[in-house]
Amino acid sequence: MIDADKCQPEFTLFTIGFTGHSAEEFFGKLQRAGVKTLVDVRLNNVSQLAGFAKQKDLRYFLKVIAEIEYVHEKTLAPTKEILDAYKKGDIDWTDYERRFNQLLVERRPELQLAPEQLDRGCLLCSEYDHTHCHRRLVTEHLERAWPGIEVVHL
Repeated sequence: MIDADKCQPEFTLFTIGFTGHSAEEFFGKLQRAGVKTLVDVRLNNVSQLAGFAKQKDLRYFLKVIAEIEYVHEKTLAPTKEILDAYKKGDIDWTDYERRFNQLLVERRPELQLAPEQLDRGCLLCSEYDHTHCHRRLVTEHLERAWPGIEVVHL
């Protein structure tokens, strides 16, 4: 995060989880924040459990309700192996973090994406709380790679 007293951020990146939000709360938060692009960082974005956040529905709702673009960015998603191991309880959060952070080092998303692509973007995952979600790990990785980023968890 950027200290406002020291310098202004070069760009802002938001994050949000859809679980625990009504559609009204979810889209309202995105609109109030001024999000331009929703960046879906889920591995599986078509699950029936996703409700209004299924890929095709979400793309439509974002455009019609809030004039927000939709992008699915698998580079920022966990692998099936890491996610399944965590969901099944074969690894704990600490091991998940270690494995996912190593995956980010290997994938090098900071070289595949440009900061301006994510300016006023919002990383989407299912978890309500960012502290135990890979979207927090993505933002921490990008903060190290791109000085001047301001991260706001909605």
